[in-house]
Amino acid sequence: MADPPGCCRSCATCLLCLYSCQWITAKKEKRRGLRTTKCDCSWFLFLFSVFLFTLVWLYFVIIVLNDFHNFNEFMFKKKKLWLDWSLVLLIATAVLITYSAVLLVLALCLQLCGQPLKLHWLHKALLILTALVVAAAFTGLGIKWAEEWRSARISLQATGPFLHIGIVGGMTLLAWPLASFTYRTRNTGLKVFLLPVYCAVMIALYLAPLGFTSPCIMEENQLPPKPALVGHRGAPMLAPENTLMSLHKAVDCDVQVFETDVMVSADGVPFLMHDEELTRTTNVQAVFPGRAALNSTAFNWTDLQQLDAGSWFLERRPFPTVRSLSADDRYQATKQRIPSLEQALEVAKQSNISIMFDLRPENHSDYQRFVNATLEVILQSGIPLPQVLWLPDGFREQVKQQAPDIQQVYGRKRLQNEKEPLLHVNLPYQDMTSEEIRQYRQDNISVNLYVVNQPWLFSVLWCSGVSSVTTNACQVLKEMKHPIWLLPSSTYLMIWIVVDCASFLAILWAFLLLK
Repeated sequence: MADPPGCCRSCATCLLCLYSCQWITAKKEKRRGLRTTKCDCSWFLFLFSVFLFTLVWLYFVIIVLNDFHNFNEFMFKKKKLWLDWSLVLLIATAVLITYSAVLLVLALCLQLCGQPLKLHWLHKALLILTALVVAAAFTGLGIKWAEEWRSARISLQATGPFLHIGIVGGMTLLAWPLASFTYRTRNTGLKVFLLPVYCAVMIALYLAPLGFTSPCIMEENQLPPKPALVGHRGAPMLAPENTLMSLHKAVDCDVQVFETDVMVSADGVPFLMHDEELTRTTNVQAVFPGRAALNSTAFNWTDLQQLDAGSWFLERRPFPTVRSLSADDRYQATKQRIPSLEQALEVAKQSNISIMFDLRPENHSDYQRFVNATLEVILQSGIPLPQVLWLPDGFREQVKQQAPDIQQVYGRKRLQNEKEPLLHVNLPYQDMTSEEIRQYRQDNISVNLYVVNQPWLFSVLWCSGVSSVTTNACQVLKEMKHPIWLLPSSTYLMIWIVVDCASFLAILWAFLLLK
């Protein structure tokens, strides 16, 4: 078996060493008569499958980064330990994809050099382990975080055209080692299997755009207005969540609505707090160590005002943006206290922005008292009532009667034969399709979707025509003047044809050149 032109013996020897974990020179390999067996081919196919499996997992990891702060909060509630688990996941995924990619490149280079694919048993064991780890990760995602499958579906609307180009390009490059193997192998059965499979895959890829839809395939003049921004607990990437500092930062980001969570203290004062316990966002364990596990509503307002609601932000750094805060912002963060709803309404009134809130905990025995206390503060604050967006479902009819000008926002889709038409809905972004968003927009129903942090997701929802989005990253989305991409259908069709034709010609060239 002669070495192909341009493949020196030293390179072939090095490749054999890395792939087979044995120091066998190309010359000795020839004398020993080592050849690629059916078993070796099976292991190469397994390697290729594992690489694709980890590549798909990497794609999922990048998609779920939009929602990973929720997972960090969930883990804190369970383990009482704050850690940026997205960093752990990214590092682990990078290790797995790098390992399988390096092995795949080695195998392809060996094939082009005409060397046998003798994968070492250690690599085989590690590949099996990689496949099991990724399979376990997918299983865990499906069980504990099933809504992310819907996120993946939405992501394809943003990445579909680029994935198509990338996959077609990758499969086109694979034609070179495939052609080399086809002309070298004496196994007719393997040829008959591989070539039709490869051709079928390429034909499917060439035709895949026929089944692809994206709201961002439209003419420029059809683009809906940019969605308004709703600050999720303020601007939590720039300041401690649900604090006055966070509210002011959100105002600086040009948000139109401040979204927050309200609880009511033991002595009847509504205040801003998301968690039922105070441990994540205050120093309650240091100030009241014996009461730290109590519900937030068990503390009176005097006790709550003793707590530091900002230093945790600098210590735990819930977002990477904390590292880039100015010295003045860091100082302000350490001075934050739990704000009352009255204080937040005053800032909202002065800044001319709306305020939208949940009232927690919904299952509390004194929930009606919470509603009454909250409504009383709103009515006494002097804020124009249309600037208040009411989310809680409990005792909603009572609120409508006492303050009919408050805007009612519903956390559900409209029902058939709805007695009173919905004007505002607030839903997870996974719960509405582009078609539903367009229909609601035509029916003059305001749609707010949460939580939207990544520009790719914001772009898809922008193209769909959503009214507003709740976000942690108001400082990022504020700067977007246009969706990440917008393609007229004619341009997309031209790109599709050019890519497919170029791929076909490259594959044809590979098989003719290596014949």
